[in-house]
Amino acid sequence: MAALSRLMPVCCRWYHSDLSRHAAEALLLNNGVDGSYLLRNSNDGPECFALSVRAKDSVKHFHVTRRDNCYMFGFNEFPTLEDFVKHFANQPLLGSDTGTLMVLKNPYPWRVEEPSIYESVRVHTAIQTGRNENDLVPNAPALGTKEGYLIKQGAFVKNWKQRWFTLSRYELKYFRDRECDEPIRTLDLRECSAVQFDYSQDRVNCFCLVFPERTFYACAKTGVEADEWIKILKWKLSQIRKGQ
Repeated sequence: MAALSRLMPVCCRWYHSDLSRHAAEALLLNNGVDGSYLLRNSNDGPECFALSVRAKDSVKHFHVTRRDNCYMFGFNEFPTLEDFVKHFANQPLLGSDTGTLMVLKNPYPWRVEEPSIYESVRVHTAIQTGRNENDLVPNAPALGTKEGYLIKQGAFVKNWKQRWFTLSRYELKYFRDRECDEPIRTLDLRECSAVQFDYSQDRVNCFCLVFPERTFYACAKTGVEADEWIKILKWKLSQIRKGQ
């Protein structure tokens, strides 16, 4: 893997080596634009990579696999790393499971110029004494983003309507449609007690989110998509509980 890591930056200036999924999302959301992307190592194994792509206000992640010196991505197989990199020069169009279309336009380089401007320390004192490095608890909000259309059940009239959902940090928002700027409602996942598949409704691919004042029901187009929503929502809840 070390040899591969040395090879990658030579012809792939947007390979970020061991950048984590969390850091990739923060980088692309804060500094990238729609269509920005980068390649990084995946946790799935030494021959696996992840292509992280910004799509509006979320980040999608796709598998890239190296097998017998070939690179497998999407529906294509590239015999060399150079062929794989050249493919992206043509601004490929990707479609995800949620129907989101992304044009990969802006590779995010692993080396970016930064200003050599630093503040001078004017105040430096300790607020507490007697503590050590074991008392330092790193804390950061969970990023994991997702978006897509779901069929949601109404609160009073129990009909079902399609809504555009976005998940960012600890907020799950739903909109009348994808083009709307203002959400119909924002759900704070810190108040959610459970997320699970639901079989009480006369629909398939349903799941529910349990809140103190109400249980929200939503259905995805496929079982795979519903499972993805449940997994990332459950992961969010686990991160919230870890922080409590």
